[in-house]
Amino acid sequence: MAVTHLHWDDTFTPVFCNVDVRYQALVTRYVSQENKGKSTESIGHNGGTEQEEDDLLETSPLTQESNSDLTMETLSKPQRVKMVASTVCKIPLLFLLLYFFVCSLDILSSAFQLAGGKVAGDIFQENAILSNPVAGLVVGILVTVLVQSSSTSTSIIVSLVSSGLLDVRSAIPIIMGSNIGTSVTNTIVALMQAGEREEFERAFAGATVHDCFNWLSVLVLLPLEAASGLLMRMSQAVVDTLQLSSGDEAPELLKVITEPLTKMIIQLDRSVITAIATGDQSVRNKTLVKQWCQTTTLKVLVQNCYSMLSSCLSWGTHNLSEQTQKCRHLFVDCSLSDLAIGLVLLACSLLVLCSCLILLVKLLNSLLKGQVASAINNVVNTDFPYPFTWLAGYLAVLVGAGMTFLVQSSSVFTSAITPLIGIGVISIERAYPLTLGSNLGTTTTATLAALASPGDKLAAATQVALCHFFFNFLGILLWYPIPATRLPIRMACALGNCTARYRWFAVLYLLLCFLLLPSLVFALSMAGWKVMTGIGVPVIMVIISVVIVNILQVQRPDSLPLRLQNWDFLPGWMTSLQPLDDVITRGTLWSRVMVRSYSLCPNHFLIYLFMSGLKGAPSYKPKSTRKLFMSLSMALIKSDLSFT
Repeated sequence: MAVTHLHWDDTFTPVFCNVDVRYQALVTRYVSQENKGKSTESIGHNGGTEQEEDDLLETSPLTQESNSDLTMETLSKPQRVKMVASTVCKIPLLFLLLYFFVCSLDILSSAFQLAGGKVAGDIFQENAILSNPVAGLVVGILVTVLVQSSSTSTSIIVSLVSSGLLDVRSAIPIIMGSNIGTSVTNTIVALMQAGEREEFERAFAGATVHDCFNWLSVLVLLPLEAASGLLMRMSQAVVDTLQLSSGDEAPELLKVITEPLTKMIIQLDRSVITAIATGDQSVRNKTLVKQWCQTTTLKVLVQNCYSMLSSCLSWGTHNLSEQTQKCRHLFVDCSLSDLAIGLVLLACSLLVLCSCLILLVKLLNSLLKGQVASAINNVVNTDFPYPFTWLAGYLAVLVGAGMTFLVQSSSVFTSAITPLIGIGVISIERAYPLTLGSNLGTTTTATLAALASPGDKLAAATQVALCHFFFNFLGILLWYPIPATRLPIRMACALGNCTARYRWFAVLYLLLCFLLLPSLVFALSMAGWKVMTGIGVPVIMVIISVVIVNILQVQRPDSLPLRLQNWDFLPGWMTSLQPLDDVITRGTLWSRVMVRSYSLCPNHFLIYLFMSGLKGAPSYKPKSTRKLFMSLSMALIKSDLSFT
């Protein structure tokens, strides 16, 4: 390989003459990333973030018809027939993919329960810990993340309350935590759209609007509940005015369709988790995998002998359960442990989930474009005429509640609309009320399930379900009716912008919000109120101060001292994620190079490393350093060494 000439223009764009194409791709790739980083950095300093947030609130690029889109009028008859036939075939395929998508979510929940269900039950045993509101909140988050089902968490709470092991006031923070934990599912689903930057930005924003709403509601209502017992008093007043009687089982709608498939794969005995939580050690070694699906209760007559010396003069009847029918699923009589089965199902369900989501997005992109996308956008995202504009959002709340009642899971509904948000069919502003309605819809399902409880658990189950309902209802009153209070939308858009630029931030966000931060708060709460107050209050004050200064920097910068009008006096790692992004990028680049180094000679291996030094250089590296990396790379390229 010979290099006859190579020079750089003013924008650091390589111009090659007679250079191996592999080197052209190598150098062009990294230098184009350098130029892109510069332009992105300059946009960020010029207030581009607010513009990006406004763009997120607009409609989909799918609605922008290109000149190349063909309408039915411009097509010939055979082409029309082909288009109609293609659409007719795609619609059943769309529903089939959606069916497998929902089933994979169900299997994913079962996998998490197998892997962490007993741990979740053990967490609930510490009743002294649960009396701490902050600890109860964190327990609700962690347990719901572990079992991937807020209904399972709620059923455990109902059992604890009805058995007297936990009072309603201590159960309310756990319910709030389960509300936060259940929103992790659609955030995971949003990660599947990370391949397309713009789609990922919208999808992640649409998913995290649920998280932001729940966290903001907790920040307001948890202290209020701890101080006044508002939710407990409201729910108790409703229960006292009702003449409660145990009713029929809650209706199963979507499960009627999905259970024939999911029950062929796995069936769980969830009563084991509840029994462990209530302190029943006899089920400690019992598997969560359901073995017997039908049992018969027999009444047998036995003698009552009170001592070995006395004669058995009396007889009594006792109930004896006889197992009559084995379950039929893949893991009946399986020798693997619950953890091993859970990990197998976790891997398989994630594979199916990712595959279905990718195919769903591609199929929706092919179906929803041009005039079709415009029509759907007009139906979904358009407001009513003035003066009834405000009614459209509340109608969306009702639609979200109704759809969640039909599918009987807020996770399924919010996960299903996440790809639609990603491709732009549903705007963030319309997704927000749909999500709020979904929160209300899942409480109605829980309330119906509570009303079907046995008589001894009926009052406790109903009060817990009502606390869940009032928490979401008051949250909607706080963060929706007044447009200025719709902070979750702005927060979600900011998170979407951040993940579009730094995709690794999505994983960091998941770990922080649903694992690391709750665990840290839990540890502080266990250390006592003095330690928690001593650390928590200063941190909260710093956060509030930073938020106030940020607002003043945008709204009234002249009211601040000159030094506080920007954050330039702080180190770069405190004001930007770019330094951390450079470290992560180099780490991933190093791993890729190590894997591929078997095909590269030492000089070309160094070229990769030197060119990686160019990545991220604009923000904090001197120009001389960039030139040094460039010179070293070009010297190695000109060394005219062939590949081994």
